[in-house]
Amino acid sequence: MLTELLLDGKRIDTLDLKALLLIQGVHVRAEVYETFGASHRISRDPLQCSALFLPDGTVVHIADIGAAAPFELSLGPRGNPCLLHRGEFVADVSLPSPTAFYRQRTSRGVPFLGMAVLQGQDVLAFPYLWPCELAKAGLACAFCHCGNFTQQQSFSGTPGGFPFTAQDVAEAVHYAVNVEKFASYVQITGGSTLDTNGECDRIVEILRAIDDIAGLDNIQGEIILYTTPPSDLRQLDRLFAAGADRVACDIEIWDKELATQICPGKDRKTGRRRHLDALLHIASTQGPFRACSTFVVGLEPAESFLAGADYLAANGIVPIPSIWMPHGLPAVPSPVVPDLTFFRTVKKGLAEIYDKYQCEPPGRCGYNVCLCRDTWKHRAELVAIA
Repeated sequence: MLTELLLDGKRIDTLDLKALLLIQGVHVRAEVYETFGASHRISRDPLQCSALFLPDGTVVHIADIGAAAPFELSLGPRGNPCLLHRGEFVADVSLPSPTAFYRQRTSRGVPFLGMAVLQGQDVLAFPYLWPCELAKAGLACAFCHCGNFTQQQSFSGTPGGFPFTAQDVAEAVHYAVNVEKFASYVQITGGSTLDTNGECDRIVEILRAIDDIAGLDNIQGEIILYTTPPSDLRQLDRLFAAGADRVACDIEIWDKELATQICPGKDRKTGRRRHLDALLHIASTQGPFRACSTFVVGLEPAESFLAGADYLAANGIVPIPSIWMPHGLPAVPSPVVPDLTFFRTVKKGLAEIYDKYQCEPPGRCGYNVCLCRDTWKHRAELVAIA
């Protein structure tokens, strides 16, 4: 059951709270870092992507934006971490167990920090293994923190080096899976390329290195790949043959007019049709729900997102809602105000879609910035909401 809480005297549930925390941000008080920095996984370093757990175990990324945030992570009367909203108590929370992961280096001396992040209870993610060529051309997606950083580097003439090799990735997987035994799920994401074959050659090399060094069979959950759709869709078959469990070619915004404004590079260079063709190809050749597409929720009307999610799910493709986090980004054109009413429409509609098509998203415990697994776990009670 979802845990109910009070916010400004109104009842909300933990998925409502997760969405608000991600889009509005939180201020982490210094004493929280000082008290729990050594005994738990929380850090001022944004490269560590710290997270917290709400009372029912829902995992939430800590978007620490400073004192301007309406939410505050503080110390409770028992010295425990707790969440406040404008000074009023909302919930006791918990923090992940400590890790030595970020102190490790590969055999070449490359730090794990900056290459990979630990999410929630059981996810190892590689969020940006090479620079986005769309961003380097000044066509970054407006919501993408990594792409906008690359775009700024490109505009300023600063060289952006990403020295990560397939062996570096594999050694980090080995440590997380076989040494600390933290990770059951591995997410691999590069940056969009202008190569018509996408990133398939690079990803196949990475998967082979993981098998050699860490052992694909030792990954108890799934390997999820995020890639640019190639023009030759048969290239995608190679990813599954090399060990991928699911492959995502992200559409991000379903509304075509908004997608043109928000994702100018994708709109010009790959286009909606190639993404859909890739996803449909995977569903037809690999079976239902092995293809996924992320949507950035909060930038288009809920009805538009849900229309796209329903279309994909009906065709054997998993829609994955990732909450828009505007912190530190340029202004993004958006026709909606992503408030509680918006998120409640999204979660109920998505629960109905997941339930109708039995469309199970990846993961087990949930992801830091996505509502997919949380919604799946609670779909029966969300569908029942009047």
